Amino acid sequence: MDQEKAVRRIAELRKMIAYHNARYYQQDAPEISDAEYDRLMKDLQELEALYPDDDLASSPTQRVGAAPLAKFSPFSHPQPMLSLANAFSSEDILEFDARLRRLAGTGVIDYVAEPKLDGLAVNLIYENGLFSRGATRGDGTTGEDVTQNLRTIGALPLKLHSAARPFPEFLEVRGEVYMEKKPFEKLNRRRAIQGEDPFANPRNAAAGSLRQLDAKITARRPLNIFLYGAGLVRGAAFATHWEILEALAAWGFPVNPLVRRAPDIAAGLAYFTEIGALRPSLPYDIDGVVLKVNALTLQDLLGSVSRSPRWALACKFPAQQAVTVVCDIIVQVGRTGTLTPVAVMEPVTVGGVVVSRATLHNEDEVLKKDIRIGDTVVVQRAGDVIPEVVRALADKRTGREKAFSMPVHCPECGSDIVRREGEAAHRCVNLACPAQIKEHIRHFASRGAMDIEGLGEKITAQLFDAKLISDPADLYFLQPQQLLALDRQAEKSVRKLLDAIARSKTPPLDKFIYALGIRHVGERTAGILARHFGGLQNLIEADLPTLTALDEIGPEIAQSLVEFFAEDHNRKLMAKFARAGLAPQSPAQTDGAPLAGAAFVFTGSLESMGRTEAKSLVEARGGTVLSSVTGKTSYVVAGSEPGSKLDKARTLGIPVISEADFLKLVGR
Repeated sequence: MDQEKAVRRIAELRKMIAYHNARYYQQDAPEISDAEYDRLMKDLQELEALYPDDDLASSPTQRVGAAPLAKFSPFSHPQPMLSLANAFSSEDILEFDARLRRLAGTGVIDYVAEPKLDGLAVNLIYENGLFSRGATRGDGTTGEDVTQNLRTIGALPLKLHSAARPFPEFLEVRGEVYMEKKPFEKLNRRRAIQGEDPFANPRNAAAGSLRQLDAKITARRPLNIFLYGAGLVRGAAFATHWEILEALAAWGFPVNPLVRRAPDIAAGLAYFTEIGALRPSLPYDIDGVVLKVNALTLQDLLGSVSRSPRWALACKFPAQQAVTVVCDIIVQVGRTGTLTPVAVMEPVTVGGVVVSRATLHNEDEVLKKDIRIGDTVVVQRAGDVIPEVVRALADKRTGREKAFSMPVHCPECGSDIVRREGEAAHRCVNLACPAQIKEHIRHFASRGAMDIEGLGEKITAQLFDAKLISDPADLYFLQPQQLLALDRQAEKSVRKLLDAIARSKTPPLDKFIYALGIRHVGERTAGILARHFGGLQNLIEADLPTLTALDEIGPEIAQSLVEFFAEDHNRKLMAKFARAGLAPQSPAQTDGAPLAGAAFVFTGSLESMGRTEAKSLVEARGGTVLSSVTGKTSYVVAGSEPGSKLDKARTLGIPVISEADFLKLVGR
């Protein structure tokens, strides 16, 4: 075949494959067999290898990445991806509409209504019609770059159509990656055959698949996507959200066919009822309906509050419930020694997921709900995710049910159990309790902490039970031969785990502080401590007055920190980390930065950005953001509809600045 014929054939094959991708992924109506599709793809791959061209990046053959990524890179969203406020009843929905009409000064508001998919939110960037980058939502300001993995989703166009409507030079488009129910069940059956743990639900499967370091693994997962909105757009203008959806569909994006205009709130409520009735028959999971103001000028006028736009609402369906029997109530021990009663139940399907266990939180909760062993109970998935026991059906009791009581000794190590005054939790006092150690190590390796890929519950238990680790520091002394001696550990998986452990040796200081699992010290508090002390040793040596003097560090947190670092076992653990070569990285120095030493408080809503972005701008310039107004506050930034913080600032004589003044300070 000469070059001219080859070029024509390449264009023909790309067009054919794009058509069949749409039939398979978007319309669920394939016209050819998998074998025929594979043959077309193979022909295209061979021709492209001989005759590469400028359009190769948008070819269907480029959907699967090559080498695995060592770690996902951070991705800054051009416009923040805000979360949505929730409504749980028709009254909430009507109140939302009434509030918007008051703010807008109008009688009726036109909405767009759409199903709320239970998947993973993503942000996609198209430049001159070509897909260039994509990321997870992350914290709304910064996500994880998963471009390679997104390319594997067959329904996602790599090149936009321009016949119906010219595409913009820059397009930021938002969507939801999901997995349909039947492919999810098939994936879980395959995992069971291969001896792998099944995914809990389609959303977890979709999220886990999209965060694979190797795009080839993602490509084998049946992921799909719907696009539902746009962020920053250059080179096109829209008047309504409905117009955006029409443009997305014209450019080749899959847009949910159930999306509909709702000319008033009555139509929105009717849609909510209709979609709720359709829910069981849909091929994918949804957990509600989203209502969005249609007119973009009205969206701009309404603005945002905190991290949520005023002009959109997530209308959640009632939690799905089922009836089953409590076979037993066992007690689990967490990483802080907290004992949690758990109901072990006859397996029952709730919202498409088989549930056999549900937390009962603490002894007071069990007594309040009067849950007994042998009870027939109503269970639901709270937020359609977490199983919980709603109530016992007392009229079903036979007299053979047994009341629950918290043990006086730890079920894992036999140590005494204590309940401190004013607390609901019972705790094991033994720091060397095996259950606490396992959970502590799992927390240490978790994504928000040291992010050690591959160190899950099973491998942690294997390592602990084989006496290879007794604390998190032991992870850094593991040898390949030790891991290979464990059941079902191959050389490739062992190498991946050891590489992940090695990569975690230079964590950001705040991640390391959080990973230590100090009581009351979450991710935000860890960040405050890291920025103030700058180094681990400074934090270790800090006394109670020094800690309590810090904004947002109360007496309880300060006491917990002092007790943790005073404990001999923990001091030895810090020394062991040092011997292992662990070197937490101090935050970037802010001395001399434009806002060094300045403390900001925000009140009301900002028009140009969300609170998360504003906080990032302050911290990047050496300043801090406080949650309340105190004498140490440098500026109070007043947006629209400011609250009581404004009054307090005026009382204390603290400078109050507008959003425009704030933007000048941060150089925006």
